[in-house]
Amino acid sequence: MPDSSSPALDTSARLALGACLALIVLGLGWELWWAPTGRGTLALKVLPLLAALPGLWTRRLYTYRWLSLALWAYVAEGCVRGASDLGRSGLLGWTEALLGLLLFVGCAWQVRAQLAVRRTAPTPSPA
Repeated sequence: MPDSSSPALDTSARLALGACLALIVLGLGWELWWAPTGRGTLALKVLPLLAALPGLWTRRLYTYRWLSLALWAYVAEGCVRGASDLGRSGLLGWTEALLGLLLFVGCAWQVRAQLAVRRTAPTPSPA
């Protein structure tokens, strides 16, 4: 992970990256082994999360912004499946919703911290 100048940047980046990785593991495990629905094609739902990993690793502001919007599909799916399914699948649904919320907190915190650092950074004077 790249160096940063603020503890808030480090903590929020770790939270977002960890929650994203956990959502990937949960999505793959859920659809392929623990409580599969159909032939496992729903495991493809982790592709946007996989696409976000390089941007999360390099702390690209754009990635945090689009991911904070896209992750609500995971939260919604988790809530629906958590409320409608019983047993293991319901528990996995609520876990997905919780991880989605943690990912949102990490993304929103990172965006706010990056913008705060940019506001306080001195602007270069024209030569």
